[in-house]
Amino acid sequence: MNKPSFKTIQIAATILVSIFIGMLLIWEKFHGGVVTHHILQRSDLPGISNWWGIVLLPFLCWFSFYRIQKRFLLIDQTANTPTVFIGNSIVGFLGALVFGIVLAVAFSYGYTNFMNYQVDCLLLLLFFVPMYRSEYLLGFVLGMTVALGAILPTAFALIISLLSSISYLYIRPLILRIFRTKEKK
Repeated sequence: MNKPSFKTIQIAATILVSIFIGMLLIWEKFHGGVVTHHILQRSDLPGISNWWGIVLLPFLCWFSFYRIQKRFLLIDQTANTPTVFIGNSIVGFLGALVFGIVLAVAFSYGYTNFMNYQVDCLLLLLFFVPMYRSEYLLGFVLGMTVALGAILPTAFALIISLLSSISYLYIRPLILRIFRTKEKK
């Protein structure tokens, strides 16, 4: 895949995400008003309106595709596995999207025990899945947007991305190195 095709996909995806958030906001506007989510679900704390999603989601989509393109071009120059890369990116996006949807449904229907298990599994997966990559961030935020808007899932996803980068890039190799040296002895 060359640079012009990536640019076309980036533009198309950003337009689709813009249409998605625009339709969601229009639907909310005519069904009781655009929702404002309060931090920690406490009305005495500041609220964040879903209107911010019209700015954040298209930007997040554009930025995510920019990061994916940079990583693809770097991999394309060093190895001959672009189809594996594209497949991994799509699987990562879809996995994060499904995870976000399931978490949003659990949140919406009050399944707090299930949500706790899901977050615990997420923390365990940080060592095995590179969730710091932008396709995971975008998929998760899009999955959670209908239930929680765009801002709160983005903040949560950024925290998870930070934890993932630390655990996957630094702690995991250290643990693997320790196990490899024990196997050699």
